Amino acid sequence: MHKTIIRRLLILIPQLFFISVFMFVLAYNMPGDALTGLTENPRVDRRTLEEMRERLGLNDPWPQQYVRWISNIVLRGDFGHSVTQQRPVLGLIGERAINTFWLALFATILTYALALPLGIIAGRYNDRLVDRVIGVYTYLSMATPTIVLALVALLIFGFRLQWFPVRGTVTMEAFEAGGFTYLISRIHHMILPAVVMALLNGIGILQYLRGEIINHKTSDYATTARSKGVPERIVYSRHVFRNALVPIASNIGFLIVTLLSGTIFIEMIFSFPGMGRLFIDSIVGRDYTTVNALIMLFAALSAIGSLLSDIILTIVDPRIRIK
Repeated sequence: MHKTIIRRLLILIPQLFFISVFMFVLAYNMPGDALTGLTENPRVDRRTLEEMRERLGLNDPWPQQYVRWISNIVLRGDFGHSVTQQRPVLGLIGERAINTFWLALFATILTYALALPLGIIAGRYNDRLVDRVIGVYTYLSMATPTIVLALVALLIFGFRLQWFPVRGTVTMEAFEAGGFTYLISRIHHMILPAVVMALLNGIGILQYLRGEIINHKTSDYATTARSKGVPERIVYSRHVFRNALVPIASNIGFLIVTLLSGTIFIEMIFSFPGMGRLFIDSIVGRDYTTVNALIMLFAALSAIGSLLSDIILTIVDPRIRIK
């Protein structure tokens, strides 16, 4: 296990290297830079802008810029400075990553809390009324884009009913009060976006679990247990559910990573200051230093999520060994 983890992490190094080169060249060839927007400001002199570009090294050829950038990362852990935010990139991403992490964790808990019971019920009572009702929900969810559901939820529960906040992560009063008040405010701000994410991301888990339960409940070992007089409740709890949940449990790593890197629309709509919103704001502001750092982070999270899923799978089913 330890050798496998080390090997997979070492393989990640060349992958990140090639991704960084590709994204750096792509960003270099994009029109404009982080100072382009200042040209529209009449108070800023063009000569001043050129001096700033020269000082920041934006006029250097891309190989020279890339070597300087990657050397600072490897030798100093310095991912550069955000021109638009006027802050170090690492500190900026770290601040936003905390918000995205808690939102993704909350959404993951809600996703499994919703998908597991519905999947179990739909699989056990397949082709019955309750299964058909759940099927209607899955079809509607698959046909509804994330942005549409988020806007509808924001309009109804945020603006009309005013049950939930429509922006930010915490109110100013709760931030100043701290303690339990701060925690409640944080959770209150995350409920609506997390529910929207759970309603859409849980569909795949629900359908997969339903199919697994349908297959396992007619398997030979389940039939043998029934023939021995084992109660149906025990057949499901000790045999069917346990085997059906093995692949579902291993998927949690991918789900967490997907939520960490795939909350762009949710964060934009709910004005949630996370990594997804930072990614879009950096692209719009041509802050390519921040964009490159975020892309490398998302790539690393994808590889780590795959490894985490394999590890969870071996824990749930010790017969499986990862390679």
